[in-house]
Amino acid sequence: MPIHLGATRRLNGHDIGPLRRRPAILVAALVLVCLLVGLALVVAGPWGRSAAPGPGTFTVTVPMAIARQYHTATLLADGRVLIAGGGNGHPLVAKAELYDPATGTFRTTGALISVREGHTATLLQDGLVLITGGEGTLGSVVYASAELYDPKTGTFSPTGSMITARYNHTATLLHDGRVLIVGGWTRTAPIASAELYDPKTGTFVATGSTTTARREHSATLLADGRVLIAGGNDGSSSLASAEVYDPSTGDFAQTGSMTTARQDHAATLLSDGRVLITGGGQPQADGATSGLASAELYDPKAGTFSPTGSMATGRNSQTATLLADGRVLMAGGSNGLTDLTSAELYDPRSGAFISTGSMATAHYGAPALLLQDGRVLIVGRSDQSPDLPSAEVYQP
Repeated sequence: MPIHLGATRRLNGHDIGPLRRRPAILVAALVLVCLLVGLALVVAGPWGRSAAPGPGTFTVTVPMAIARQYHTATLLADGRVLIAGGGNGHPLVAKAELYDPATGTFRTTGALISVREGHTATLLQDGLVLITGGEGTLGSVVYASAELYDPKTGTFSPTGSMITARYNHTATLLHDGRVLIVGGWTRTAPIASAELYDPKTGTFVATGSTTTARREHSATLLADGRVLIAGGNDGSSSLASAEVYDPSTGDFAQTGSMTTARQDHAATLLSDGRVLITGGGQPQADGATSGLASAELYDPKAGTFSPTGSMATGRNSQTATLLADGRVLMAGGSNGLTDLTSAELYDPRSGAFISTGSMATAHYGAPALLLQDGRVLIVGRSDQSPDLPSAEVYQP
């Protein structure tokens, strides 16, 4: 008997409902699955790439070519990042490397003239990178020497030497193109002297001295061209004092003191001209530095510090990076007992910190910088894994 739509089937004399068109339904389902798979491949790309990481997350990138700690990371004018100095414990390494954000890879470049750690690396207005001071393998020497890296040739060349050998100092690019070198350590005492590097002559000259000798301090270029020097250690204890350097006079002058003495802290110039001071700590009996959760703001107009919200976790030697939207990313560091993977965001509008994604690996004292595409690169360094070659990228 022919079968018509709407007809019913009978089994043992009983109706069992309308006839189901199972073959047609299966074909339709198969077509739908194929369409969805095809759409997924189009979105992912011809090689099936995974989706981009979501906001507030860290992604592990290809590790550095050479595992190192106590190195520097400098954003070049073309968007690449120069990694120089430090090493996999000791001996130190001379070979530098470049990170390319476009490919997410590292490759080696020229070698430093002198292996060094605890040095500074400053991008000059002409695109060269100034490397100053630091110490050699196992503290065998403290350097006064300096060298220049040329991204066009991928080589380092000597330039004039500093007047005073130093490491753990600061180097700040001034508005006029000179570089201010402040403080540091001689291995026996903190340093009060400061000097200026002139790229036009390739020489260092003395300038005014800080009112207090200090190391492990911060130096922040203010919007008006002056430089805020805050905290640090005077050789016996952490400091709450701060001073301001005026390039027009070459003098340091005391300004208001921080609400809390701290060293190994972070200082970040905010979009509104204030300076955010976060974390750091004081020396403990075991020689380690405690981790402070407190934070404060410096107002250059009033010359005073005032408290702001506290971090969820006390930390020293953490990164602090100003994001494109004005918030500040704090990542890693140490709480005085262990290295940290956690990260937090500070919002200047609310004065509060909120948690964000955590890193895959603890990074302590690792350099971090804002890439030209708005992401943040963090590279190497952990006391718990001193030969750490890993690098991670944060997507705001």
